[in-house]
Amino acid sequence: MEVTLGWNRIRAFIFDMDGVLTDGTVIVQNDGQWIRRMHIRDGFALQLAVRQGYRVAVISGSDAPPVTERLKLLGIHDISMNVKDKKSALADFVSRYGIDYHEILFMGDDVPDIAAMKTCGIAACPADAAVDVINIANHVSIYNGGSGCVREVIERVLRSQDRWEDVSHIRSL
Repeated sequence: MEVTLGWNRIRAFIFDMDGVLTDGTVIVQNDGQWIRRMHIRDGFALQLAVRQGYRVAVISGSDAPPVTERLKLLGIHDISMNVKDKKSALADFVSRYGIDYHEILFMGDDVPDIAAMKTCGIAACPADAAVDVINIANHVSIYNGGSGCVREVIERVLRSQDRWEDVSHIRSL
């Protein structure tokens, strides 16, 4: 199945937050604040995708203002938090930018992502995604959520399109 995937047709990336951009762990502090963990190489790849002109969006069922701020620093402005229906949010994204579904890579890790993932050109998930998600994904990363899975799929798309360039001038955030 991997051989026939349209990596070279992807023009947009959509990622879930918890379990994809983060490792899915939530540390609850005494003051009630939550701490999430993200991977610096995922951030680097996100920046590069934005700079190369790809549409990058985050659609999440939860909310994390610190994560939103980091994503904005990386150049991502299509951030939808507290989303109950990810397939509808995806349809809004498609309508807003005129991108065909087959040109989108959607990476999710749990059951609320499945309906949206099924409509996209590439449905990807981290190695530690829920079994139901792994069963419908046409690409399962070798990396877990929050541990480089985002970098893997972005790099794969950019390399398939000869757009992975000398990026030594880009600073990791």
